[in-house]
Amino acid sequence: MVRRKSALRNEGLMDANDKYACAELIQAWGLYRDQGKWPQLLATFVPEGQIAVSWFSGSFREFVDRCRQSFEAGQRSKHLIFPSVVRLAGDRALAETNIVILVRQKIVGVLADMTSYARFLDRLERRGGRWGIAERAAIYERDRLDPVEPSEAFDKLFAASDLSIYPEAYRYMAARLNAAGRALAPVVHCDGSAQTAQLYARYEAWLGGT
Repeated sequence: MVRRKSALRNEGLMDANDKYACAELIQAWGLYRDQGKWPQLLATFVPEGQIAVSWFSGSFREFVDRCRQSFEAGQRSKHLIFPSVVRLAGDRALAETNIVILVRQKIVGVLADMTSYARFLDRLERRGGRWGIAERAAIYERDRLDPVEPSEAFDKLFAASDLSIYPEAYRYMAARLNAAGRALAPVVHCDGSAQTAQLYARYEAWLGGT
């Protein structure tokens, strides 16, 4: 009985350590992404890792290259990353994390702040004793776009714009990207969409070993 209790306690400690390692990796991703630490950012994912966000869907390596280009052009963003909920199954893990994305850019000459509330849904794998992100999808919830200072030009622009063509979950993110001459990814995840329901189902099946 004593040995069994000890084994269960050790197993619990191992689970806690693995959950911490996964959560710390997700936090580190945000720091490396925002600070332009590209080698460290690459190391948060497995080599063949995939990522899907509002403006990109594809290999994580290409995503990092695109981020580097934007960073070198002077574009900056800030990712506020909250504590993750991590579920383990051997060398596999799922994590879901609330995030806030902050971006400042000029829109028709007016400096504006975009705030997007979203979640990261991650598949993680332990390889060689080390955890890495195998796949990430951002799921968008709601957003807003505000001028840094009051601006009649900004007000007139949005009064004349039909933003209803974009889903409410990422409406102003889409407007910001459009103003920068950038396209949305083919699929942008948000709650209630069929694609997002399929994403969750696929992740759950993967965690279960299928």
